[in-house]
Amino acid sequence: MVLAQGLAGVAKDLTKTSAKSAIKLVTPEGQAGTLFRTVAWLTGSKNALKGVGFFLGGLLLSTLGFVPALQAMAAALAVVFVATVLALPRMFGKAKNASRLRELFAKTRAINLLAAARIALFGARDVWFVVGLPVFLYAHGWAFAEVGAFLAAWTIGYGVVQGLAYRVVPRSADGLSAEVPAARLWAAVLAVVPLAIALALGALPSTAAQGVVVIGLGLFGVAFAINSSVHSYLIVAYAGSEKVAEDVGFYYAANAAGRLAGTLLSGLLYQAGGLSLCLLGSFAMLAASAAISLALPARTAAPARA
Repeated sequence: MVLAQGLAGVAKDLTKTSAKSAIKLVTPEGQAGTLFRTVAWLTGSKNALKGVGFFLGGLLLSTLGFVPALQAMAAALAVVFVATVLALPRMFGKAKNASRLRELFAKTRAINLLAAARIALFGARDVWFVVGLPVFLYAHGWAFAEVGAFLAAWTIGYGVVQGLAYRVVPRSADGLSAEVPAARLWAAVLAVVPLAIALALGALPSTAAQGVVVIGLGLFGVAFAINSSVHSYLIVAYAGSEKVAEDVGFYYAANAAGRLAGTLLSGLLYQAGGLSLCLLGSFAMLAASAAISLALPARTAAPARA
């Protein structure tokens, strides 16, 4: 089961990387607004469907059982696989030359900075979302089903906001001069949210704790979704069209590293100081992400290839 889950995770990330890379290849040059809108829609719909998957998984388990549910999902994926093979051009996105190992890490300054900001951003979410938040809700009397449904609904809402982020983020003709300042602004806004929740938990009576966390999580979800959507656009905008999948893949490796760090810290910080300490850890990571975002270039530079 662990091996199958690991392979499924690898396949999911490769699919996500190739899909977002393909957007860069099919969007004509000089249409930054179209690129942003398409990336936001793809990213948001993916995460909204992830939330739907929580509910669908529960439905399949309760109606079909575990093994038949896996068989049903395998059949659905087989249909998607056949449709993809038939619909996409065979050489679509294929690199002209294979990359050497050294080239995989020879990224532009912009991509390296964005990857570093992404590590801190997703670490800041998972440091309180993965372990601290569910355990906190369980400790305050929530049932397992209630916690699962709440987190699934949050994920769907998060995906919807991601998909609509292009409507609230300023866009420029060059694709960076307005979008990069927006990334800096929203990173700063997001950093304030977990700090405010932590301060409220310390100042208000324990009876108000659940309400503070639920409302705070909603605000966090909106600001985080916009941040994530802007980041997802910027990596595609910064990536070189020759090896866009390689650049996007490097960025999502940073995303995974941030999630790993956040998950490990979530358990450690919750044991040490409860949800409030997890929230302070989130604030520290988001402050780092905001600081890194200040150095993001507002124009593209030539790729640093070996």
